[in-house]
Amino acid sequence: MRDSGLQKIGYDYVNIDDFWYQCPGPQGPNVDSYGRWVTDPSRFPPQGNTDGIEVVADYIHGLGMKFGIYVTPGISKQAVRRKTPIEGTDYTVDQIAAPSHAEENYNCKGMVSIDYSKPGAQEYTDSWVNRFAKWGVDYIKIDGIEDYNGPDIEAWENAIRQSGRPIVLDATEGDFTQALAPTLMKYADQWEFAPDIECDRCARQHPEAGYILTTWTNIAKRFDLVAEWQPYAGSGRWNDYDSIEVGNGRHDGLNADERQTQLSLWALASAPLILGVDLTHLDKQDLQYLKNTAVLAVDQDSIAAKRVVNTRDQQVFVKTETSGEAIVGLFNTGENAETVSVQASAVGLPESERGYSTQDLWTGKREKTDRDISAVVPPHGAVLYRVKTL
Repeated sequence: MRDSGLQKIGYDYVNIDDFWYQCPGPQGPNVDSYGRWVTDPSRFPPQGNTDGIEVVADYIHGLGMKFGIYVTPGISKQAVRRKTPIEGTDYTVDQIAAPSHAEENYNCKGMVSIDYSKPGAQEYTDSWVNRFAKWGVDYIKIDGIEDYNGPDIEAWENAIRQSGRPIVLDATEGDFTQALAPTLMKYADQWEFAPDIECDRCARQHPEAGYILTTWTNIAKRFDLVAEWQPYAGSGRWNDYDSIEVGNGRHDGLNADERQTQLSLWALASAPLILGVDLTHLDKQDLQYLKNTAVLAVDQDSIAAKRVVNTRDQQVFVKTETSGEAIVGLFNTGENAETVSVQASAVGLPESERGYSTQDLWTGKREKTDRDISAVVPPHGAVLYRVKTL
């Protein structure tokens, strides 16, 4: 990643996902003396007394980057059965557990809920974050979140605050709805509420490619989600529409137009750009997409776009920059090339006798238009314009 130039333009975090901890079976993850997951040394070997995750974090920090880790809510059944103490307290984890209520842990299972009305519950979560802070963690993804997990999100944010280390908190999808949005906006830094964009069965469905990471169908489902969740983004807290599957060429599962569509939609939403690809085999063309600073500037402007056109085959999303310029995304979700058009007044631009200047952020081409913002868009494609009044 350092050699690809991605870090220089803002791709700063390296995050590990599930499978970093020991999972012996459905009884839950193995735990340490304080009831917290134990690092799998076969995957992340320790160095002396330094935990293997801390070894990785130190290496990533040495590259000038930041490090993220994965957890799910609750307590392992193993910790409950062993009645492990809660670090720094006289309580044990069985005293704060709700053993009859299972938490979502997709791959290991064996997690039960925490009753945050019980003394020691916040301290237990504090101990997790304090250990992560010692390891050098900069980003925590807490997965498997449901509507009822509001107390967990609050507890993790409180734990981060007391640790004294700046850590991003990302709450990701179990099956939560907009009912959880007020809690997310108050305590989390970002949240991902949609089913995974990756396609688990794609390798079997497309053997000619060896494997593919996603499909156009999965991308197309995001248009409605971007529109529906737009009101909840802002003030440094963001909607996360899942990973960007651009980087592995034909293995992305998307053609070139579809890749630009995904990046354009995420940029309009100011969504976190999390690359879900193999960084050691970056496709050259995909790398140019990922390094397009004009598109990245749209993503990083901290403004979430609104949808102003929604028809069977056409979508238009717009946002207004602090400069007064409009960012306009023209999308064709159909199977044939179409002219996608929107009036300048509909994207928030004032009337102008001199017309408007458009810059295509993918090609760099500039043109003048009198009234309509328009382009011929290929099937499943996008045209992303920066528009200003002349």
